[in-house]
This record gives sequence, C-alpha cells and structure tokens, in this order.
Amino acid sequence: MLGASGYAGRELCALILRHPALSLAFATANDQRGTTVRIAGRDVTFASPDDARLGDVELVFSALPHGASKEWVARIQEAGARAVDLSADLRPGNGCEGIAYGLTELNRALIAGATVVANPGCYPTSILVALAPLAERGLIAEGGTIVANSASGVTGAGNSPKRELLFAEVADDFRAYGIGNTHRHLNEMRATLDGWKANADLVFTPHLLPVARGILSTITVPLTRPLDDVLQPWRETYAAEPFIEIAEATPALRDVVHRNVVRISATPLAGTRAPMLLVTSAIDNLVKGAAGQAVQNANLMLGLDETAGLPL
Repeated sequence: MLGASGYAGRELCALILRHPALSLAFATANDQRGTTVRIAGRDVTFASPDDARLGDVELVFSALPHGASKEWVARIQEAGARAVDLSADLRPGNGCEGIAYGLTELNRALIAGATVVANPGCYPTSILVALAPLAERGLIAEGGTIVANSASGVTGAGNSPKRELLFAEVADDFRAYGIGNTHRHLNEMRATLDGWKANADLVFTPHLLPVARGILSTITVPLTRPLDDVLQPWRETYAAEPFIEIAEATPALRDVVHRNVVRISATPLAGTRAPMLLVTSAIDNLVKGAAGQAVQNANLMLGLDETAGLPL
C-alpha cells in the first residue's frame, strides 16, 4: 500500500486488515514514515516508499497524490506486481490510453484481466454509475446538457492542513467550489460519456458539506422520451449487483456511509418543455468512492469473490 497516511489510504488499510484473503505487506507514507498509527485495531508503522518491497507482493494499491502516482505504477509493473491506482493519473481523459477504468459494475471483464486498474474518482463514481443505464439505452437527449450538483464531506479534500477546511470554517456552512465547470474530475467524466456515445454537455459543480464523509449528487438529465417506469433502466442494468441499490425514496448520506454501495433514485421533472429526469445518487466517498471500490477491483483482478472484505 503506497500513500497510506491520507483518509482514503487509511480506509484502504483498514479494509485490507479486515479482508479474509488479503494481508498488508507494507504501508508507506513519505512525511509520516516511521510513525505508528492504530488502524482497524492494529498498529501500523508507515515505511518510506523507497523501502517498499514491490516485487514481494501480488498487488499494490497506490493512493499517492495526483501527479506522483503514475511513476510508481510503472515501478510496480517493472517489479512484476499488479496495481490499483487511486490517483487521477491513469483515468480516462488524463492522457493515458489502454488502462482499465475501475467502474467495477460497468467494466468487470476488463478489470478481471487487467494488470493495472485506474480507480475512479469519488464524484465520477456517484455520477457515472447513475447515468450509465440512461446512456446505454440512448435516453440522454442529443445535444442536451446534463447538470450535476454534488455535495461532499470534507474528507474528499484530503488531510493536508488547509485554512478553509478548519472546523470553524466548515461548520454551519455550505458552499460551492471548483466553479465554472473546471473541476479536474470533469476530464474522466467527459471521456467516459464520449465513450458511451452520449452526445451531451456536462455541467458539474461540487459543494462542500460540513460532514466528514459521503457524497450526494443530484443530476438533471434531458431525455429523448418520457419513461413509463422511471426506475426501470436502473433495475434492469443493476439487477444482480450487490453494491447498487435502487430506491423509490431519495437517498440520504446516512443510507450509505461506511458502506460500499451506490444508492440511486430518479423522478421526472414537472413544468419543463421537454422530458427531463432528476437522478439522485449517494455514496460514501471513502468507501465506494475510493478504498472500497479499489478493493472490489482488486478482488476481481486476483480471482477472489468480488464482495470479499467489503461492507454491505
């Protein structure tokens, strides 16, 4: 495990330590190397990345910062191990081709045979899993605009000290950031939508919630036609998926925190000239949005039960 000291890294260490078939061979942290922390009831001492014995393991998770991870994934491959990369470096739309994109429910066959998997971002997971059933049925209006507003807990910003993330700055407040349709996660979302032949613009605005974890996305989608059974596309696409929940009621963060699930609901919008749908999606940004999905992908890559070690 590379980059174990961040929120996603520690969550991943905890999942590995509780996993019935995985063991934590090493956990690295640059600035915190030599520090011992308590994770999942165990003492874990962070090592230097240079001391990681990459050739002694079957698979390495990399939760290193964006821009630093790509080089280490190359080292992992040279050492003969497989890799799940949690950074943005290898995701679609970021200048890398031919890397399996780890939206597990949608790319299962590619992931199972891959040596490297690019784990999706937390916001793209909440949005793309919700949009996929509409895209695959050609239900997204040609030339329309999808508007996605997502609110995330503060762990999504990492654990580096920042004034704007102090308790006194976040508590009792709610604000947008990354405005102007410029957030870095747009690259992978646009590239994925293009791959699905969904010819629509995407307007994405993230918001910061005064909570530790969780993402709630509300997505407005222009449709080619009204739907008689509004939830049918999701029920059909995800009928056998253990980590996808289709709900009549709008999901809330309390439905998903500490769980490796995406919970989705949808409702038609009244008062619009063309048919439109409001799709709501909720995930835990540290589990299904990061560490949990990484373990789900690793389970596939290693030929294990896909649900092994993951909280339902």
